[in-house]
Amino acid sequence: MEPLYTEQQNMLRASVRQFAEAELAPYAAQVDEAEEFPARQFNGLAELGITGLTLDEEFGGNGGGYLDMMVAVEEAAAACGSTSTVLVTHVSLGAQTVNQKGDAEQKRRWIPDLAVGKRVAAFALTEPQTGSDALALATTATPDGDSLLLNGTKLFCTNGAVADVFVVFVTSDCSAGYRGINAVVVEKGEPGFTVNPQHGKMGMRGSATAELVFENCRAPRANLLGEPGTGYRTAMEILDSSRIMIAAQCTGLARGALEAAIAYAQQRESFGRAISSRQAIQFMMADMATELDAARLLTFRAASLYDAGMPHSAEAAMAKLYASEASGRIASKALQIHGGAGYFRPSAVERIYRDQRVTEIYEGTSEIQRIVISRSLLGASAD
Repeated sequence: MEPLYTEQQNMLRASVRQFAEAELAPYAAQVDEAEEFPARQFNGLAELGITGLTLDEEFGGNGGGYLDMMVAVEEAAAACGSTSTVLVTHVSLGAQTVNQKGDAEQKRRWIPDLAVGKRVAAFALTEPQTGSDALALATTATPDGDSLLLNGTKLFCTNGAVADVFVVFVTSDCSAGYRGINAVVVEKGEPGFTVNPQHGKMGMRGSATAELVFENCRAPRANLLGEPGTGYRTAMEILDSSRIMIAAQCTGLARGALEAAIAYAQQRESFGRAISSRQAIQFMMADMATELDAARLLTFRAASLYDAGMPHSAEAAMAKLYASEASGRIASKALQIHGGAGYFRPSAVERIYRDQRVTEIYEGTSEIQRIVISRSLLGASAD
């Protein structure tokens, strides 16, 4: 990919890769096994300036585009899936919502600390009775003087167990459908706001997932992001752009699996020869490499469109759909090449195999991506 990236992006890639190899990969198994939030690793990425990428420089961010962020996310994901999930959620979901939809005062209040990793961001959309149906929100925000009273529950909130700043999607008028949905910032420690960590995930075990419970939680009206009634559109826009980062994450996971498979195949012998000399293994790796490149190129196109300010919804969905499913096939082949050695911890491919699976679910399932793509082909009236 060197010819496609700028010199600055290649320098960024080299810097993040060096950090990932030294500070992420050696501790990835520990983070996974202990379900441990990678605080030291997150702080290291912050010191590199990665947590401030794509955020407005005027308000303390480090600027840069989604192509830059794509480069950084792939390198992080190739070394540690959990850390890459923490990074994507913090930057392209939580902080980016404030960055795009906040007014100047809101940006001055939250972006500086988020950009340097002093505070962690989360994005709370999913609820117990909702998933892909973002219109079915039951968490309410009732006006009360200068405040909003929040009541309801959110599930599967990535970074939720450690976050300081939560972008929460609520409905202020259930009868108004999408026009009644708003996005509001809730800060850690507000009265009536309870965070219940969720454990036992199959993969991405260090990403500190939590249930959020709001019981007459009072948030200032000044924390409302964007114009009233625009929360649904905000959520869809942010998910569109963040899917590019999930696609980048998937290319990283897939690359990590392929590199592990190549290294293992070159040193593992059977019948007196390295298994890398066997055509069956060679063909598997050829297919893996081809799918990896296709996933990266789709992601590159979507990120380029975003950076150019052009429509990118269908292209982001294509990138996320293909990259997530391709990374699943690549991880599966990598595990097959490892045989029994890949089936046990602390094998990297065993961890990648588990980490990858959620990429076909979060930020829009594969089925949702197919809806987005088909609608772009057939028009919004398509079922």
